[in-house]
Amino acid sequence: DVKRQRFGSPGIYGRTPQVVSPLPVAQSLSQQILALFQACQQQNDDLEKKERLYFPSLYEFYLAGSTLNGFGSRSSDADLCLVIKDGSVDQRTDAVYILSLIRKLLYRLSYIERPQLIRAKVPILKFRDKVSGVEFDLNVNNIVGIRNTFLLRTYAYIESRVRPIILVIKKWARYRGINDASRGTLSSYSLVLMVLHYLQTLPEPVIPCLQKDYPECFSVSMDIHLVPEGPKGIPPFISKNQSTLGDLFLGFLKYYAKEFNWDKLMISVREADALPKPNCREWKNKFICVEEPFDRSNTARAVHEKVKFDAIKAEFTESLRLLQLKKDLNAILPVRATIQER
Repeated sequence: DVKRQRFGSPGIYGRTPQVVSPLPVAQSLSQQILALFQACQQQNDDLEKKERLYFPSLYEFYLAGSTLNGFGSRSSDADLCLVIKDGSVDQRTDAVYILSLIRKLLYRLSYIERPQLIRAKVPILKFRDKVSGVEFDLNVNNIVGIRNTFLLRTYAYIESRVRPIILVIKKWARYRGINDASRGTLSSYSLVLMVLHYLQTLPEPVIPCLQKDYPECFSVSMDIHLVPEGPKGIPPFISKNQSTLGDLFLGFLKYYAKEFNWDKLMISVREADALPKPNCREWKNKFICVEEPFDRSNTARAVHEKVKFDAIKAEFTESLRLLQLKKDLNAILPVRATIQER
């Protein structure tokens, strides 16, 4: 039996707290951002649905990704990590073999549809539970995904503006066609790291650098079973920055449209800084460099074509222009239609 504690205690990890308006939102743009967030954020019953579904024939699962990190919407897939305790798992061979076996099993279950094995750097098995309608992405021993889930979750709840601004930026990027790593643009994870980096590096930061301030809570050597407990004692961050959600969205667009040096710099949430690109193969010829906070790989490696990079930059520039001109979120993202989609 998979225990509920595996997914974290209700107060910290397993439930979505009620949203409190972060600041007086006099500006209509800020009101739109907050309204869209409140409509689209993952609800408690969405999370419970995803928690209840597991495979009793397999030993240990961790719920991870946007379902648990605080940045999920009602339509988010549920990311599952199957942890094999004994020995390491080669992602190119062992993980593919294990997922292939599970895929055969799933084909026999009438309530599971569309089991599909996707071979990637971290292979995943995608499938859908017909009863709940939940879509799953299952991986094997992607331990870094569990670590970054709880790092991101701590950022999500450490300051009340973080979740609304990130959810709306993800919706914007998806609508504008720049949030699909399978098509050579940005993954949702890279987008989240880009927003966190921006919030960290403002003259008055909105959020701290958790890995610097609380290194013991996010150690890469921490036993995986202790990872959910690590950040429990971290208090909320009291920022001196009083920017509204609208101001932060405009500032985010401006930072990446006009200020960030894509040619020379790497985005690092781990250091809360823009660092020089490492002089090695993984980073040298990449258009966008976003450092994974634990294994320090490039999460934006999917953006390997100049035409896609140019399209991403163009969307930042055009959205900034439209939003400055109209001061209306509908100028770059249809709010009502997005709420209906959830």
